[in-house]
Amino acid sequence: MSTSPLAPAEPGAPAADTRPSLTVLSGFWPSATYAVARTLLAADPALLLIRHDLSDLAAGTVHRIVRDGAGVLEDERITLAHGCVSCTLREDVLPTLARLARTQPHRDLLLMLPEVVEPEAVAAVCAHCLIDGAPITDLIRVDSYVTVVDAEHLLDGLASTDDLKSLGIAAAENDDRALADVVVRQIEYADTIVLWGESREGAYDTSRLSVLLERMAPWATQVRVHGDLVDAGTLTGQLRHTHRHRPETPGIFARGLQGYTLGAHEPESDCGVVSAVFRARRPFHPQRLHDVLEEVNAEIVRSRGHVWLASQPDTAIAWEFAGGGLAMGSLGHWLVSLPEDRWEYVEDQRRLAAALDWDPYYGDRHQHLVFIGLDIDSVDLHRTLAGCLLTDAELADGEETWRTYHDPFAGCFPLGAEELEDTATDTEGVRPA
Repeated sequence: MSTSPLAPAEPGAPAADTRPSLTVLSGFWPSATYAVARTLLAADPALLLIRHDLSDLAAGTVHRIVRDGAGVLEDERITLAHGCVSCTLREDVLPTLARLARTQPHRDLLLMLPEVVEPEAVAAVCAHCLIDGAPITDLIRVDSYVTVVDAEHLLDGLASTDDLKSLGIAAAENDDRALADVVVRQIEYADTIVLWGESREGAYDTSRLSVLLERMAPWATQVRVHGDLVDAGTLTGQLRHTHRHRPETPGIFARGLQGYTLGAHEPESDCGVVSAVFRARRPFHPQRLHDVLEEVNAEIVRSRGHVWLASQPDTAIAWEFAGGGLAMGSLGHWLVSLPEDRWEYVEDQRRLAAALDWDPYYGDRHQHLVFIGLDIDSVDLHRTLAGCLLTDAELADGEETWRTYHDPFAGCFPLGAEELEDTATDTEGVRPA
């Protein structure tokens, strides 16, 4: 027996969530991303679409447009005190969302991000920045982070070695990101991925792109949209009011350390796509690892994770490869190298993950890497990485000897005393050749 939505709630039943729902839409190819936005507007003309044009951000100006299915409601240029994406999110995006939620509380919101903005940055601002002394989630419910990828251009984007500055689309003067970095981070943070259109190479290649996205973000729901006609109602049902966003899920750099899935181990080719997970409970020899960096990433679209170097046994080191460049940087201390009275400053999830996999001698230190590529040999890859681990004889020498090894990474991942209270630093480190 069904119940009318207008019927009063039963005593003791939880109150209905009346906050407007927010869907965050990102994607590096604006034509595809905007096509999805227009489709959602067609299905629900009351939906409010908010867009920001950052083309004049360097001059401290942002162009904001708000529209619904009937047309443009706001079209304004805003001057910011500082020309950067973080400032834009804090000083205009969040206040705009809050204002619309207050003045039009019965209309859902769709935030379309500029192509160079990573959704994780929005999630961080929503979590930590207050509007009139309260978090934005008091006013709106973040429903989903949707990333749109254009099937025609995806592989080119993932393989690109261009940086945003050379393309003239950097988000700030100190924005040194590569195009491929932005694309992979948009894909990996999403809880929903829309594969829009068809590959230029035909149906098989489109299927290969779908598999590639599944391997890059196995935690995300994938929606494929192809053909000249799009069912707006169906797409709306797939993308809105899905409740897929989980704010407690860490970003890609902390995901493995906190025990979340870092990648799927699918060593057998599917449409040419292979995903290989490498794990080990002994450290890498720094010189041997340095010698194979180019080799292990030669045919890789994406690799990520964290490593343990014998010569720097206190430091968890992030590993991120995309677009032909490998970035490594400090993730802070391994828990085993921290005084126990400092563990309270570490995320509960990380302490739980460490406890479940604790080694009586090495503690939580380990290797965890994922490699995703086309037609790669996962066995050969595993053999190469295993050859970089310390041998039994080297293990027996102990940490004091390990610290004396010649280390090409020396000085790249410093641990300051202040990091005892912050084991989740960024990955501003080194890009080895």
